[in-house]
Amino acid sequence: MAAARPEREVAAADELRTAVSRQSDTVGDIVGTLDSWALSLGSLRVSVWDVLVVIAIVVFCFLLAKLGSKWARRIVRRAKSLDSTQSLLAEKLITIAIWALAAFLLIDFLGIDLTALAVFSGAFGLAIGFGLQKTFGNLIAGIILLMDKSIKPGDVIAIADQAGQSTFGQIRKIGVRAVSLVTRDQKEYLIPNENLMINQVENWSYSSKNVRVQVPVGVSYQADMELAEKLMLDAAKSCPRVLGTPPPVVWMKAFGDNAVQFAIQCWIQDPEEGVGNVQSAVLKQVWALFKEHGIELPYPQRDLHLRGSAEFERIIEMLEAREAGRS
Repeated sequence: MAAARPEREVAAADELRTAVSRQSDTVGDIVGTLDSWALSLGSLRVSVWDVLVVIAIVVFCFLLAKLGSKWARRIVRRAKSLDSTQSLLAEKLITIAIWALAAFLLIDFLGIDLTALAVFSGAFGLAIGFGLQKTFGNLIAGIILLMDKSIKPGDVIAIADQAGQSTFGQIRKIGVRAVSLVTRDQKEYLIPNENLMINQVENWSYSSKNVRVQVPVGVSYQADMELAEKLMLDAAKSCPRVLGTPPPVVWMKAFGDNAVQFAIQCWIQDPEEGVGNVQSAVLKQVWALFKEHGIELPYPQRDLHLRGSAEFERIIEMLEAREAGRS
């Protein structure tokens, strides 16, 4: 009984070798030589020619998917009927479809029999599912964020870092795995999409980009409060980024230990340009107007009361005697 001939794993390699041999005998001989250098493992035979064909097919499918995704993104971006969020969502869905199609083409070119690999593919798929569940979860979360437009590129959101300190930044892009958030000091946070789905997010520009800024100011108890309040309003209105509608207001907040505490509340519509610089601009104007009109800015003051005692009197006498001796 004749021994069973080893089966070739890559069917496309046989077809390509036959087609090349028909076109040129010289090239056919070279391909035949490469095909003769083979390794047989049971019923499996893999030659150098098979390896080269597999590499060529993989590279071809990868480049095809890469160029197809790039071409599709250009077409989507030219669509004027889509806003930025819809355009980004369409790009992601089309990219996923193109890469899935490239994977099926790769399987078809290589001649892989999926039915023969049913058991193995099931176990492998289960392992991949456990290993990549976070990745697919972030992918789906990113698509959902784009669909409901709760968070989109250009939004300004507030987050808490690992130390628990809150900071804000502007969303630069929503990727497959994470959202890129850039803060005012140009630190870039990569936040997993799933975290934005399950955690509370403070979105400063969800329905409106107007953000209220509070500027605390302390005024001396001896100052004219009505004049001080008017000057604080003038200082806020003179800042270019402060909106005229709604207008700035000044509230008396509390009677502090050293000053009467006020809060200037004003509105801006460009929080991505920063909030601290608005507070700084308003405070500079307050300082200039207060100085011009003689309004005193308070500073901490303490009254020290010394209670007399025999030991204290003895110390005073010793200090006076020392001073007298020096003179």
